[in-house]
This record gives sequence, structure tokens and C-alpha cells, in this order.
Amino acid sequence: MRKVNLNIDDIKSKILSLKGEEVEMKYNRGRKKFDTINGTIQDVYPSVFTVCVKDQNGQVQTFSYYDVLCGNVIIL
Repeated sequence: MRKVNLNIDDIKSKILSLKGEEVEMKYNRGRKKFDTINGTIQDVYPSVFTVCVKDQNGQVQTFSYYDVLCGNVIIL
């Protein structure tokens, strides 16, 4: 997902449309370090969404829409 004048509602609707699909994501771990994960968007909630990570035996990670808006989480 590119960062082009999006707001929170645009991001929520885009992620809702990706629910159940496999995605590749990069997320900021701090100090300019990014990790890449592959997983499936499992659930979508009002403030956060969860991703079931493929490489970590089905571990679920939670991300906020604000992180996507700020560029700390990038959906490829």
C-alpha cells in the first residue's frame, strides 16, 4: 500500500478488503530496522487488525491502522 494522501478510514477499508488474504508486510522495529513477515489478515477491529504469521507457527500479531498511516507498517 503506497502512502498517497490516505486517511484512517481509507486504510481501514483497504485492510478490510484484504481480510482473509495472504499479505507481505514490513514493520518498523525501531532504529531504522524493518522486519518482513508473510501472513494472513485474520481479524479487523475498530482500532487494530491482526495478522496470523505464516513463518511463526500461526502466531498472531496485532497492528494499528495508525502505524500503517505513519509508515511504520507497510503492506506490500
